[in-house]
Amino acid sequence: MIPSLLIANRGEIARRIIRTARRLGIRTVAVYSEADAGMPFVLEADEAVAIGPANPALSYRNAEAILAAAKSSGAAAIHPGYGFLSENADFARTVEENGLIWIGPGAEAISAMGDKINARNLMAAAGVPVAAGTPEPVVSADAAVIAAAGIGYPVMVKAAAGGGGMGMGVAADEAALRTEFDKVRSFAERMFGDGSVLLERYFPRVRHVEVQILGLADGRVIALSERECSVQRRNQKLVEEAPSPAVGPELRERLLRAAATAGEAVGYRNAGTVECLLDPATGEFFFLEMNTRLQVEHPITELIHGIDLVEQQLRIASGLAPSFDPGSPEGHAIELRINAEDPKRFLPGPGKVATWVEPDGEGVRVDSGYAAGTTVTPFYDSLMAKLILFGADREEAIARARVAVSGFQIAGPKNNLPFFAELLANPEFLSGDYDTGIVARMR
Repeated sequence: MIPSLLIANRGEIARRIIRTARRLGIRTVAVYSEADAGMPFVLEADEAVAIGPANPALSYRNAEAILAAAKSSGAAAIHPGYGFLSENADFARTVEENGLIWIGPGAEAISAMGDKINARNLMAAAGVPVAAGTPEPVVSADAAVIAAAGIGYPVMVKAAAGGGGMGMGVAADEAALRTEFDKVRSFAERMFGDGSVLLERYFPRVRHVEVQILGLADGRVIALSERECSVQRRNQKLVEEAPSPAVGPELRERLLRAAATAGEAVGYRNAGTVECLLDPATGEFFFLEMNTRLQVEHPITELIHGIDLVEQQLRIASGLAPSFDPGSPEGHAIELRINAEDPKRFLPGPGKVATWVEPDGEGVRVDSGYAAGTTVTPFYDSLMAKLILFGADREEAIARARVAVSGFQIAGPKNNLPFFAELLANPEFLSGDYDTGIVARMR
């Protein structure tokens, strides 16, 4: 096992990684921006290194500063968490060229899956189902109109280099397509430095289901189980649950087989997620993208399998065999993303945390990045904590979620706890028969 680890991230995921590393006897190094001095993850690490100002481009996305911190602290490995540099193939490659261990898949796999068009084509060649779409970048609005005629309206317009639900638009006709094409291309150029655009078939009613995979040190790729991620606002996830209430044994077998095939097609190592769109009317599913990192929602998979995915990441990167038996999952888990945002319009609401009291009890887990006296700044993602509930079945997990939401006390920044209280009483959600439009219907 590696002796020391630098965590190139912040907030709840940095604390989450520190917790496992400490249990395994691994020395931890945190890096932090000026805005994060004094945050819990900085205080909990064995060593902390300042890497720059609040602007993430000058700190958490500053590869040179992070590598310098790794060298000065004597860290043997770098864990990127999620976001920031976690899916940056050049950074992963540079880490290894500097003699450090990268806790994640190889640069080749990150690069292959980072371009959505290339990823679609690779998956189609491997026999993984993909939705109808364009096999190469669409170069103009006129070309997009021609392509859409073959796909059929409505179509999804997507940034090829995008991720995390960013750089997407829906067009129901030619006029809307021309508008969305220009909008998405402009956004992609500005945010990703790559204006490439693709079109895909758009499903008006669809579920977002993903599968956790692990590429082991011996070359095998295993698929653990699926997660339901359909409670979203603006294509951003708010709630995840595992297993999915929409997936039965036969569909689960097909999903897991396709996810393992996807990983094998790119020689995947370490933790990753294969995201799919599921048509609830037909049971068809289609490859959406592969996230070449640890997902925000990984705890619900941990709970139903009784494993520590961060530990498995560290073991794989160390060349060790997994420390668990990938048997059938048991129970049901739900994750609620507690964000600093208005619960009605979901607009960011940063501020100083005056009160922070986390719920506890049987089946309750809180992965948090904040505490009383800290400040949610506008520089980073609004995620403050993840409230994770486990029960023997879905009904028990939901019942525990209701109690935990009512007991989570936050004062200062705006937060979306009132939204979760509303969702957990919503008949559509309670039925399990919901799709990605559920939040819009609640508003």
